[in-house]
Amino acid sequence: MDLVFRARRVITPQGEIACDVGVVDGKIVAVEPFIESPNVVHLADDEVLLPGLVDTHVHVNDPGRSEWEGFETATRAAAAGGVTTIIDMPLNSIPPTVELAALEIKRKAAANVSVDVGFWGGIVPGNLADLKPLHEAGVFGFKCFLLHSGVDEFPAVTKAELEAALREMATLDALTIVHAEDAHTVRESEPDYPGFLASRPREAENRAISDVVELTRKTGARTHILHLSSSDALHIIEGAHRDRLPVTAETCPHYLTFTAEEIHDGQTEFKCCPPIREAENREALWQGLREGVIELVVSDHSPSTVELKAGDFATAWGGIASLQLGLPAVWTGARERGFHLTDVVRWMATHPARQVGLESKGAIEVGKDADLVVFAPDQKFVVDKNALHHRNPVTPYHGRELHGLVRQTWLRGKEISTTKGKLLKRGEA
Repeated sequence: MDLVFRARRVITPQGEIACDVGVVDGKIVAVEPFIESPNVVHLADDEVLLPGLVDTHVHVNDPGRSEWEGFETATRAAAAGGVTTIIDMPLNSIPPTVELAALEIKRKAAANVSVDVGFWGGIVPGNLADLKPLHEAGVFGFKCFLLHSGVDEFPAVTKAELEAALREMATLDALTIVHAEDAHTVRESEPDYPGFLASRPREAENRAISDVVELTRKTGARTHILHLSSSDALHIIEGAHRDRLPVTAETCPHYLTFTAEEIHDGQTEFKCCPPIREAENREALWQGLREGVIELVVSDHSPSTVELKAGDFATAWGGIASLQLGLPAVWTGARERGFHLTDVVRWMATHPARQVGLESKGAIEVGKDADLVVFAPDQKFVVDKNALHHRNPVTPYHGRELHGLVRQTWLRGKEISTTKGKLLKRGEA
């Protein structure tokens, strides 16, 4: 063995066990009660060995808006938070990843990364012919918006345009991920938080998700609902599951942590789209996770400059920076509600890896990459925005006490500070 991890608590697909994890050439080759080796990493009694998390919803914004975030800072934040693989969204960078040339520009921008990085392609009006070349070049699927994306260079698609794209996706067996808010239901925001929340009601998500399910039924394409915020839509997704439609859904740490009742005027670090909703809505989302209607929890890390987050809820940038904090944020809420680390690993590592076809990621088992996290689940800490690794010190978690500290992160059997990440292509990892 090149290395053996020895722990009293290891989260495996079979549950939490005491075992050794043996690594050769960056791969897990043994998960056994005891492995003889001179190279042993001993975990402390208060530490748990987790698989590296897979965050399939990250806006790096590089190139073009690297003052918002960049690959170097984003992946360093990911590593510090126990995330060993990210999939980068196709918008907020310039150019957006909606054609092959833009994908190559994006890959060149990602020359210095601390974790493994893959890329989503984008669906926008007029790029139907670009989807197959992007698919063949290894993007992990395609994102679209059903209303204005927030940036003009990534326009929304109509329902008819989405149907045409889904028919193409069905021929490619490619995944389509959808920002599902109905453009006709969303209205202009007022400057205070109640006004912002009212401008993007649950009905906007519910209608858009119903449209996505309808088009999935018509085309047979695989679809995924991004950043589910409206608990009222859970029954729509559950109905799609009962009908065996290939529809999945994710939610995000901020929807599971914060409530509309605690957000005050001027606290624009909480602004995101769709918005953080009421406490009863939050609890219903946790129940959706419990019942398996929601299968993934990912960050939707969407940072910006401090200046863009200033102002009021009508004008500030709508995005939350949380890439480094997803694991402790979700674990803090999960433990309060009787969940276990096995649940968190399923939501944040195993299911995201499976969704995008990363067969070498997401679990501690033989044949997987030795992407490993040493996690102290009982250690508390208070979030300091100035100590985070993402580029701009803005986050709604600042000052909040969380449970669970990432003490070490390993990528393919090497400490994260001693190695570099790889650029991934669908079907090759």
